[in-house]
Amino acid sequence: QSYFERIQMPLELVASLDDSAKSQEMKELLEDIAPLSDKITLRLDGSDARKPSFAINRAGTDIGVTFAGLPMGHEFNSLILAVLQVGGHPPKEEASVLEQIKNLQGTFVFETYFSLSCQNCPDVVQAVNLMGALNANIKHVAIDGALFQKEVDDRQIMAVPSVYLNGEPFAQGRMSLEQILAKLDTGAVEHAAEAIKHKEAFEVLVVGGGLVVAHENLEQHVQAVRGARSKAHVDLLRQELSQRAHGAVLAIQQPVLQRVPQRRLDGVRVVR
Repeated sequence: QSYFERIQMPLELVASLDDSAKSQEMKELLEDIAPLSDKITLRLDGSDARKPSFAINRAGTDIGVTFAGLPMGHEFNSLILAVLQVGGHPPKEEASVLEQIKNLQGTFVFETYFSLSCQNCPDVVQAVNLMGALNANIKHVAIDGALFQKEVDDRQIMAVPSVYLNGEPFAQGRMSLEQILAKLDTGAVEHAAEAIKHKEAFEVLVVGGGLVVAHENLEQHVQAVRGARSKAHVDLLRQELSQRAHGAVLAIQQPVLQRVPQRRLDGVRVVR
C-alpha cells in the first residue's frame, strides 16, 4: 500500500472477464489492488477481445497499458510499476530518454508475449509499458502466452519475450529501453552523437557491436597504453579487445598516442 501512495493521477482498472477460473483470479487480484489507493477505480465492464485481461488507464486520457493474463511471478513488479507510472509517478530513467519517448511520432501498437517463469521478460514488458505511460501514441499489451496458446501457435512463437509491433515481429529476447528506442527512433544515432559532444574527452574509448570490455579490465588497458614501454603491453590490449570486443574501435586521446610508437599499434584501428 505504501507504494500506491505515490500515485499522483486518477486511474482506472478496466477488466474484461469471462466465466473461466483465471478470470475469477484476475477479478480477485484487482479487487485487492483497487482499495489500496483512493485514486484507483475498478471497472468490470471491459470489452477487450482477449479474456481475461485488464487495462490500466489514466482517467480522462488516452494513456494506458494492458495485461492479458495474470501478471504474477516475475511479472508482479511489472504490474506495480505500470500502476505507478500510469498514475503519474516519475520514472527513474534519464530525462533525455524520457523526452525521446514523448517525442515519438506515429502509431505504435506493441504486443509482448511473456511467461510467468521467464526472467528476461519483465525488462521488456516494463520498458514498453513505460513508453505507453508517457506517450498516448504508444499502446502495449503484455500477453501471457500460456493463457493465449492459440495466438502463440498461430504466430509460431518459439521463445519469450517476443515482441510484435503493429502486427509484425519486432524483437525477441531481452532488450533494454534504449535498444527499443533505437529501433523506433530513426534519429537515435543523432541524439546519441549530440549527447557525446557534451562529455569530457575520453582517454580510451571502445566502440563496437560485440561484448563490451569488462569494467575491471578497462583500467588495465588504460595503464597499458599510458606506460606502453614494451610491445607486450600493446599485445595485451590487442588480445583483450579481440577476445571481448570483436569488431570494436579503439579511440585513444592524442597525448597518449604520442607516447606510443606507431609500430606498437599495428593491428589496432586508431581513430584520431
